[in-house]
Amino acid sequence: MKAWAGRPTAYLEKGFSLIELVFALGIIGILAAIAIPSYTQYMTDARRGEAKTTLMEVMQEQEKFYTENGSYAGNTANLPKYNNSPIVSQNGYYQITAAACSGATLAQCVLLTATPQGVQSGDGQITLDSRGVRTPQDYWD
Repeated sequence: MKAWAGRPTAYLEKGFSLIELVFALGIIGILAAIAIPSYTQYMTDARRGEAKTTLMEVMQEQEKFYTENGSYAGNTANLPKYNNSPIVSQNGYYQITAAACSGATLAQCVLLTATPQGVQSGDGQITLDSRGVRTPQDYWD
């Protein structure tokens, strides 16, 4: 056996020093600080996509209803596809409601609103009307 600083090699300690461990944890912390907000924003955007898809599907049903009845449905539960039940996005992050557009009747224009639910509740409403107006615009870009 060779000796190192007066000790046989069999007694050399193996593993990480405290400095190496702190350095590695620091790198992991920096990566997490960058990755977690990006992932959170990605998930928020994905849920918004779910809301936009649901709004477009409901608007298609509203247009069918308008063609048959000469007016839009003020209560989304009246749309045949949804069997008298409230409309929610696929995973339940948004609930969809309908109302007449500002300054118009349901025979003229319908405004669909996706209201966030659960973990998405702080995100704000997304709207689509039968005239094609979408708000907030940056959610639709």
